[in-house]
Order: sequence, then structure tokens, then C-alpha cells
Amino acid sequence: MPASPCLRLILGDQLSLNLSSLRDANLAQDIILMCELQAETTYVRHHKQKLVLVLSAMRHFASTLKECGFKVYYRRLDDPDNSGSFTQEIEQVFRRSGCTHCILTEPGEYRLQQQFAHWQDTHSEYTLEVREDDRFLCSHADFRQWAKGRKQMRMEYFYRWMRRKHDLLMQGDKPEGGRWNLDAQNRNPLPAERQPTAPLTFAPDRITRDVITLVEARFADHFGTLEHFGWAVTAEQAEQVLDTFIRERLPLFGDYQDAMRQGDPWLYHSHLSASINLGLLDPGLVIRRAEQAYRDGKAPLNAVEGFIRQILGWREYVRGLYWLWMPEYRDTNALQAERPLPGFFWDAETSMNCLHQCVSDTLQHGYAHHIQRLMVLGNFALLAGLSPAAVNEWYLLVYVDAYEWVEMPNVQGMILFADGGRLASKPYAASGAYINRMSDYCEHCSYDVGRKTGPRACPFNYLYWDFLDRQHKRLSDNPRLGLAYQNLARMKPAQRQAIRESARIFLQQLDCG
Repeated sequence: MPASPCLRLILGDQLSLNLSSLRDANLAQDIILMCELQAETTYVRHHKQKLVLVLSAMRHFASTLKECGFKVYYRRLDDPDNSGSFTQEIEQVFRRSGCTHCILTEPGEYRLQQQFAHWQDTHSEYTLEVREDDRFLCSHADFRQWAKGRKQMRMEYFYRWMRRKHDLLMQGDKPEGGRWNLDAQNRNPLPAERQPTAPLTFAPDRITRDVITLVEARFADHFGTLEHFGWAVTAEQAEQVLDTFIRERLPLFGDYQDAMRQGDPWLYHSHLSASINLGLLDPGLVIRRAEQAYRDGKAPLNAVEGFIRQILGWREYVRGLYWLWMPEYRDTNALQAERPLPGFFWDAETSMNCLHQCVSDTLQHGYAHHIQRLMVLGNFALLAGLSPAAVNEWYLLVYVDAYEWVEMPNVQGMILFADGGRLASKPYAASGAYINRMSDYCEHCSYDVGRKTGPRACPFNYLYWDFLDRQHKRLSDNPRLGLAYQNLARMKPAQRQAIRESARIFLQQLDCG
């Protein structure tokens, strides 16, 4: 450590007091720098609720740092001399303070890593110390070691390795209950009489109200509405949401995590990903709390295992793959999908009720749960052949918990199969029958989920088979699609022609708006 004062830069998704860049800070002399930047609010046109959430949480965290005795230099978005650049703000503080050494916890996104690396390469008079982000449960080095020599990456094997490594839901070297994955127990539709409790939300305080005013004035044309803003913006609030989830929602989370219901986007989900990804909640703490609920008999194993798998498994897995495969990963397009994003992704104006519901939820809340994202919105994007670049931008833009490291691998690999199977073993394609089984959306739709072709048929039905038909050369050898391709081969020529024609008409209408 240099003897002279250090500048310690904290990014907007690093709002943790246990951040690696803060651990050895000298309260008497070091300076904390936090910046609200125009470029960070507009590199994609983020949902208004995402902007309010991040900016309000940053301002609250800056106040917490000051209460802890840190010297904080905070640059607001509307400060008249805001340079608009992290590196220029660093240089300004250097000139005023005499510091020449900046400590930074590694950025979560590749674009920022490259920005800081370029600045260091061209400014030898200063030093930039980049520390590992050890809030994650798998380091880059450990993930590379796990991945080394593997012909195929599969989350299930990574997840088992992480369970053993962190001794979570284990009995010795064996999984609790004798099985690693209880997902088969977590696919129940939600009975009409089952009414989840309302999610815990928070009325905006003065800081948040100030940010809302700023966002409404400066980003009025961005996606979404602020009418329902109630996200946790402090660590204390995030912990309350966690407590409420463990007590009220976790016991039934497993049974109904895949279910969807019209007019109720929240159901039994935790709504914690935004807080975890911002740094307001430590992921290790969250999964230990869930495990303890199981040990205490307050939640069943299928619920706790499914919840832990999302954080310890998928979250850590996609982050590892992102840093292993970037930057070339963003340009993969194995299925040669090129169709532009339809207009209803922005305004929810579509007669397909499932899509209308999911986009409407996203507009209102900046949130949709994982099945809405994967099996409705993502399924449509896959079947319709939407451009990966356009779909990636949309998912990054519309969700309050979206950051490129978590969004891109899920979209490229799991939703669109654009990576050709590097992340997932098969495309997550489905007909309308799946949506009908897991939701009540089809009951209120102008299309008939029971019809396979024709103008009244659910478009998911013919788009599913048309997708398999179009991608026959690329996908027919996939063993997990063997049964689907056998069923396609059994269809009579007239039936296949009706599918192709229904899909052609629908996609032509889609292209025409």
C-alpha cells in the first residue's frame, strides 16, 4: 500500500461496505469517489425504474459511507461541471488532492474493464490497482480451473461442484435428500385459490423522490413508468425484503416458481436479484439464510434447493462464462437470426395475451420472473428468429436487475441458443401448450391455444414446428430434440405445409408491424 492518500472509486453496482477496494481504507486520508454519469444512464436507454433504483441506492450508500467516517466525493448527474467520464473524474480528484493511486474493485462489465485498462495504458503517471470482486462465490481463477479441459460446459456439474465447495445442502459428500436437483418438483401451475402475499415495497423517501424528479425530467422518453416504484434502495431495506421472502414466500417458492398468472407478476418469487446485483445484499448471506430455513423446518427442500441453485448455480455460472468467453461471445449467432425487434416489445400492443402480459409487467415494474423472460418473451424471440443483438439490448435495457455479465449469457446461450450450445444443451423452445399449462394467459387470449394452424391458432404452435423445420440442419442431431424431430417427421406433407404457411403469414405481418 502506498503511504500517500489513495483514491478509491466505487461503481454503481458495488454498494457494499465489505467491498475489496474499501477493506484497508485509511479514514484519515483516503478519498472515496462515486460518480453518476450520463454515459452510464444511456449506453442503453435503461428503464426509468432501473435509473431511479441505481441512482437512489448510490446516494443512500454515499450517505452511509459518510456516516462511517469516509471522505466521500460524490459527483451527481446534474452537477454543472460533471465531466461525464469515470477517468476524467479520477483525474480531477488527482489534481486537487495530490493522489496518484486509485484502487478499484473490478468492474462487472467488459466494456468498463476495457475503459479502465486503456486509461491505465495511456496514463503512466498514475497507478490503477484493480482488485478482485470477492463478493462472488467463485473467483475467475477457480472458474477457469473448473472449466479447463471440459468439452462442454454444463451448469449442473458446476452447481454440484459449488455445493461441495461451499458445503451447502450437503450430508457429508452427498446432497441433502439424496438428489442434487429437485427441479422436477418445481413445475406446478398456480391454483386459482392460491393467493400469494403482496411483495414488500417502500415508499420513496426524500432522496428517492429527488431522483424520480431528475429521471422524469431528463429521461422522459426512456422505457417504462415510475408509477409503481417501490424497490429497496438501502441494505437495510434489502434485508427486510429477504426476511419477508424467507418467512412468507420461500416455503411455496419451489412448487410455483415456474407458474405465471395474469395481473400478478410477483407470485412467490424473492425479488432479490436487483439488490444482490447492486451489492445491497451479499449472495452468500442470502443462500445461507435459505439453507437455515430448511434446517429449521421452515421451508421444504425443493424450495430451498431451487432457490439456492439460482444464485449459487446459474448466477455464478453465467458470470464465469461471461468472463471466460468475452468479447467474441457477444457476436455469436449460430442460428443466423436477423429479424428486428417487433414494436410490441416496447408498447405491449399485441393480441397475443401472454406477450402482452409479460411486456406490460416489464413496463410497469422493470421486472418479470425467469419463466416469463425465458418461456414467453425469450421463446417468442427464439421461434421468430429475432436478432441476438436487438434482443440482448432489450433485456439489458428493460430489467432493473440486468447487467451485461448476467444478461448476455442468459440471452445468447439459454434464450436464443445463439452460441450453438456452449451454455445450454438445447434451445428452450416450446409451443403454446407449455404456456397454457403454466399460466392462465391463454384463457384471456384472442388466439386459440388448441388450434395448430390458421389465423385463429396460437402463433406459438405453428412457430414452434416451423422453427424446428427451418433449423433442421443445425438442430436435428441434438439428442434432446430427438423426439420433437421424430414427431415432425411423422407429420403428413399437408400438415407441414399448413404450418409453414401459417408461420410465413404471421412473420410477414410481424415484419410489417
